[in-house]
Amino acid sequence: MVNRRFRTSFNNRLARVIFSTETPIRLGPARGQTRQSAAIYEVEEILVGVDTLREEQAISRATDRLVQLYAGTHSAEHVRAVMEAARNRFDGFPIRDFVPILVERIAHGELAAEARADEVADIEVPEPADDIPDSPEIHAPENDRPSPKLPSLIRSKGFLSLAAAAVVVAAAVVVVVNTGQDEPPPPPPLTTVRGVIGSEKKAFFEDPRVQQALAGKGVKVEVESAGSRQIATSINLERYDFAFPSSAPAGESIQRTRKVSTKYTPFSSPMAIATFQPIVDLLAKAGVVKKGTVPTFSVDRYLGLVTAGTKWSQLSRNSAYPVDKNVLVSTTDPRTSNSAAMYLATASYVANGNAVVHGATAEKSVLPLMTQLFTSQGYTDNTSEGPFNEYLTVGMGPTPMVWIYEAQYVDAAARGRLKPGMVLMYPSPTVLSQHTLVPLTPSGDRIGRLLSTDPELQGLAAEHGLRSGDATRFAKVAADHNVPAPKDLIDVVDIPSYDTLEHLLDGVAKSYG
Repeated sequence: MVNRRFRTSFNNRLARVIFSTETPIRLGPARGQTRQSAAIYEVEEILVGVDTLREEQAISRATDRLVQLYAGTHSAEHVRAVMEAARNRFDGFPIRDFVPILVERIAHGELAAEARADEVADIEVPEPADDIPDSPEIHAPENDRPSPKLPSLIRSKGFLSLAAAAVVVAAAVVVVVNTGQDEPPPPPPLTTVRGVIGSEKKAFFEDPRVQQALAGKGVKVEVESAGSRQIATSINLERYDFAFPSSAPAGESIQRTRKVSTKYTPFSSPMAIATFQPIVDLLAKAGVVKKGTVPTFSVDRYLGLVTAGTKWSQLSRNSAYPVDKNVLVSTTDPRTSNSAAMYLATASYVANGNAVVHGATAEKSVLPLMTQLFTSQGYTDNTSEGPFNEYLTVGMGPTPMVWIYEAQYVDAAARGRLKPGMVLMYPSPTVLSQHTLVPLTPSGDRIGRLLSTDPELQGLAAEHGLRSGDATRFAKVAADHNVPAPKDLIDVVDIPSYDTLEHLLDGVAKSYG
């Protein structure tokens, strides 16, 4: 921005030109030139500098407008490169007044051609700022030659005419400089995009860094959280731009209902169990947990304890947790929550002889045990946020083991919410929950693309424990906060088809009465 220092420097220089007593003055291309001719030369030099300054300001403002306009499709670096290439086409042109306008229009055309057709259709092209006054002589060839009128006029009038002309020039330059000092127009208001999300992503969307990154793309995202199965089955989606449940089956259900073919899976998270060191030690003695850098939880042996109706107090050498209630992993409500559906998918695979459940016969065979896993728990929450918050705040008493998303534990570690003795262990086998965004409007589609491709947003997702395209960032976050998250997941099984999973969940729901 042009500041007071520039104006002071200009005025001082102009005063020296007009009132200097040195004769001859060694300025300009010729030695021994007269004082007036040298002054004329320097005034012309100053005017060229002002024109260059004004052009730079106009180009800068035009670039800022295009960066804001194409934030969702092009990086700021790319926009600047296109502007610079367009400007280079006018190198050597003596008439510069309209260069900023032409450069902006050329760059806008090239950027628009690169953008996707569906996005370009929504772009409102702003008119270039009125940095330069219009002139009917813009295309006149004779304007390509410098005008000889000003020097000859000043020379004919002598020193006083020169001083008067200089005063006029100074006044004009001050107007130009002050005009250039105006603040650029404020950026256009952010486009508000509304979504309904699984609760485990709430912390991500509430992160000020995420909100700032999205604002840099011209959008403000407002979200409401709910159980993922609830999102897919009972929430009215008419008022949202996107739905973002935590699994592929829930996303598939929304796609079917809304007749949407597009989906994005920017994040994933394996299912895990949040527990405590005394429970790990106790279950290790019972042969259910295998200790190590990454403790693993045998689903097969666990189901054996559930089938036998084993209570914690019945476990051998149990002095850590001798309570008279069944050995069970706490989950969410299978009627509303995706994490409960992932628990069912894992348990049904093992109960079906380590095979994905498929068909009515297999469904009927595993359903009684699946029902027992849920109804024996008593009250269950609608979202994964509930039982995990109880784990973090209340401790081992009510929830010795909680079925969670790995991302929840890593995020809690990064935010300093874990207490000594808390442990993350992985079920064997486990399932991978694919967080699936279903766009319901063009604005929702834009959010899906940004979350899937923007490096900054992908990196921030990793900081919240979500596995994204930035695997290195995720590994660093986990390591920095002493979370033994495996880099590569091996013992991961497929989940049943959408129809099979719905049949099993409906069967469990009926047992609730």
